[in-house]
Amino acid sequence: MTMNATPGTPGSGTTEAPKRRPTINDVAEAAGVSRGTVSRYLNGGKWVSPDAQEAIHRAIRRTGYRANQHARSLVTGRANALAFLLAEPQDRLFADPTYTPLLRGAAEALTRRQMTLNLLVASTPEERENVVAYMAGGHVDGAMLISSHENDPLLDLLLSHGIPVVSCGLPLGRTDTVASVSVDEAGGARAMVAHLRSRGRRRIAMITGPLDQPGGRYRLQGYREELGADFDEALVAHGDWGRESGSAAMTELLARAGDIDAVFAASDAMAAGAMATLRRAGLRVPDDVAVGGFDDSPLAVNLDPPLTTMHQPFDRISAEMVALLLETVAGGEIKSVILPARLVVRAST
Repeated sequence: MTMNATPGTPGSGTTEAPKRRPTINDVAEAAGVSRGTVSRYLNGGKWVSPDAQEAIHRAIRRTGYRANQHARSLVTGRANALAFLLAEPQDRLFADPTYTPLLRGAAEALTRRQMTLNLLVASTPEERENVVAYMAGGHVDGAMLISSHENDPLLDLLLSHGIPVVSCGLPLGRTDTVASVSVDEAGGARAMVAHLRSRGRRRIAMITGPLDQPGGRYRLQGYREELGADFDEALVAHGDWGRESGSAAMTELLARAGDIDAVFAASDAMAAGAMATLRRAGLRVPDDVAVGGFDDSPLAVNLDPPLTTMHQPFDRISAEMVALLLETVAGGEIKSVILPARLVVRAST
């Protein structure tokens, strides 16, 4: 039987050479940088300029380079993976609008370095023991701790096992021993109160977050500082970041001090709850009561009216956490990075 074949196909008698796997040298040549610069980029980005990082990222995509993770692990003794560790119940992961952009940003930052992100949740004693045992077993190189509380036993467990940690938000009581990336909580709160005052509002209430977390404590501090002698404890109510707690706190504030003409909620979700309570009470936003939030989460723009809020740069927070954690894994010094919050004015004020 005769078989017809075209050159370079099976059965033709000639074969094409297998495609060569791109190497780190190919990436360096395509990016116009040295091999050492590419190596530093792949191992955390320390001492690599932003321009070089962008050039290397483009070169990796263009060449199709993939690091040999197994070989890298054998050489470095590392897992080439980091944990996104949420210290809250599982249902909070998607209920809180701030966690998803942080998670997405961390995943993108690690993808650029050809590393893996592991999502771990630990809010109960059993979950804490399981995740710490998993991380101590070498499955990840370090943890990005999300939503830590003051005196949280999870943080003590991580430190006692020598697991590198970077906290999202200043770790209350641990600022000297744990690296962190945070937004300027107090400065953002001051900016929001100043904005409300510039709109002629004088009875400005606040709904805080939990005071054992940096966002709760320092946003209240900024509110208090900006009001100065006008601060009134009766105009402060407390929530847990969630919409329902914002609604309950607003109900409490209206019963206690009904002449409120503005409210600053320490999260967009609590602001949404406050707006719902005001509506049920027959009060108009912003005509009767102006409302400001904090986060600039996707929720803010979809409220009616759209919410004035303090923008947190979640993508930059995630990228800084990844970079700082990789520095910590490599033995770098403990550092705290504080990023500015930006006022975004919408119809609610």
